[in-house]
Amino acid sequence: METTVRAYGKLNLSLDVLQKRSTGYHDLKMVMETVELHDRLHMAVTEGRGIRAESNLPYLPADDRNIAVKAAAVFFRELDLPERQVTIRLHKRIPVGAGMAGGSANAAAVLRGLDALMGTNLTVERLQQLGGLLGSDVPYCIAGGTVLAQGRGDQMTPLAPLPPCHIVIAKPKFSISTASLFARIDCGKIRHRPDTEGILGALEAGQLGEVALRMYNVFEDVLDSRSKDVAQIKSVLLDCGALGACMTGTGPAVFGLFDEESLAKAAWERLKSVHPETFLTRNRRATV
Repeated sequence: METTVRAYGKLNLSLDVLQKRSTGYHDLKMVMETVELHDRLHMAVTEGRGIRAESNLPYLPADDRNIAVKAAAVFFRELDLPERQVTIRLHKRIPVGAGMAGGSANAAAVLRGLDALMGTNLTVERLQQLGGLLGSDVPYCIAGGTVLAQGRGDQMTPLAPLPPCHIVIAKPKFSISTASLFARIDCGKIRHRPDTEGILGALEAGQLGEVALRMYNVFEDVLDSRSKDVAQIKSVLLDCGALGACMTGTGPAVFGLFDEESLAKAAWERLKSVHPETFLTRNRRATV
């Protein structure tokens, strides 16, 4: 049995860190959006045992250090199904370590793919429960769309969809440790916060420009010296006519929203000459 599944990337239209819990985790408030930029997973299930991944990126692990492999193991274990031999061939396009939930999207795609192959017909809610065992972004990636995520990111409320737009995403030539940014942020000293309520109102009114004007990510204030690269990308996007620009997740990828394709293409061409991992894409509605 074989199938091919797409794993779509995620952007944060806003990201706010509200407080640190006694458990060490943080309470978040984020507006998240799915984009058409995606990885492709070809999955084959045969008789036997063992789960492994192959990738076009040779440095990605093939064993259970890869979240796609973990997702397959969780699927068989939690549904009490006899383990099969599963091969996952992963073609990555979402940049690694960019703040776009690429790994989480891969895990969500594996769960959806195995559900189809094994004929288990799980509900979205059950797939999201399984995803929650793998990481806080995985439940969101099951269905995607425009969502308000709270708590650890696991409390999700569907929102009015972001109006269709063109999006340019650029990742600088480095990655950022998520753990280091969370360790560095002091919720009592955050100087700027996104206008989340304003974003929700603008989404309800279908006003793309008003959403873009209110986008912000509090982690932009706690970046190290490499923050100049993030600022430079934002500056180029805005100079090229973006309605707004923001870093996604814990970065370092930066994106801009455009209402005109010609402006987006010009920004993509300008940034790609400096940052090879630059992409021109669009937003994507929820799949359910």
